Amino acid sequence: MRRGLAAVVAVALVARMSDAAPAAAPSPALALAALDRRIADLDSEELATRRELTQLSPSASLTHARVLRRNRDYYKLTRAGMLPVGAGFEALVTHAMRVERARHAVEHEISGEQRLRARGAALASNLERVARDREALSSQRSAMDAARLAVDDEARRQAAFNKAFESSAGDGEYVAVGSAASDAPGGFGAARGKLLMPLAARAQIRQTRREGADGPGLEFGCPEGAIVRAVYTGRVAFADRYGAFGRIVIIDHGDHYYTVSGNLGAVDVHIGDDIAAGERIGTAGDDGAGAMLYFEVRHGSQTIAPGPWLGL
Repeated sequence: MRRGLAAVVAVALVARMSDAAPAAAPSPALALAALDRRIADLDSEELATRRELTQLSPSASLTHARVLRRNRDYYKLTRAGMLPVGAGFEALVTHAMRVERARHAVEHEISGEQRLRARGAALASNLERVARDREALSSQRSAMDAARLAVDDEARRQAAFNKAFESSAGDGEYVAVGSAASDAPGGFGAARGKLLMPLAARAQIRQTRREGADGPGLEFGCPEGAIVRAVYTGRVAFADRYGAFGRIVIIDHGDHYYTVSGNLGAVDVHIGDDIAAGERIGTAGDDGAGAMLYFEVRHGSQTIAPGPWLGL
C-alpha cells in the first residue's frame, strides 16, 4: 500500500515539474526539417490521390456502361408486350422474379456508380485541400527561409562591424592621393580640434546617442542628399547597413582611431578603399525623422565625444 502511494506521489511530482518547466523552443533547423517533412507528406498524399483517381476513371466508365445495359434489360422485361400472357401462373411468377432481379441489379449498379462518383468527388476535394495546405506550408517555409537568411545576414553584418574595430594601421600609414592639409603630422591623434566637418553644407548639430554605441555621437540636421565627406585620411573598414545606424561607413584612420558616419542615404565607397580627407563617402539620408547625418569618433570600440575633435 505504501509503495502504491509513493508511486502516485512520484508521478504527481513529475507531472508538476513537467508543467513548471517551459518547453524548449525547437531550433530553426529542426523547424525547417519538420516543415519539409509535412510538405513531403502532402506530396505523397497528392501522388496517391492522383493514382487512385486515375484508376477510378475506367471503373466509373465501366460501371456507367453496366447501368445503361441493366436499365435496357429492365425496360425490356417490363414492357407489356413481353409479359407471358396465357403461359400459366408459373411462367408469370418466373417472369416476375426475373423482373425483380433486374430491378435489384439496376439498383445495385446505380448504387455502385454513385459510390464511385462520391469517391471521385472526395478525391478531387482532397486534391484541392492538399494544394491549399502545400501553398500555406510553402509560404511558411519561404518566410522561415527569409527569416533565417535575415538572421544569418545580420550575424554577418555584426561580425563585419565588430571586425572593423579590431585591427588598425599605425599613424601615417594611410596615405590617399589628394589628402587635405588638415591631415596633421602625427596622425589622427594629433588632429584633435582640427578635423574637417563631415558635411560641407550648413547643418544644425545636436548631441545624441544611438543604440549600439557606448558613448555620444552627433546628429547633423541637413538637406536630404547633402554630401558626406571623410574628416581625415584613412581606409574604409565597413560600408553596409547596420542596426540603428542605418547605412554606415566606418573609416580606419590608423592607430585604432575610427570615424563612423551613419544614417546615409547612399554609400559611395567600398571596404578597403583608401580615402583622402574631404573625399565624398556618401550622402545624408532620411530614416523618417528628417534628413540628417549621424557621426561618431571611436578609439578601438570605445565611442568618444566627437565635438572636441571637430573643434566644437
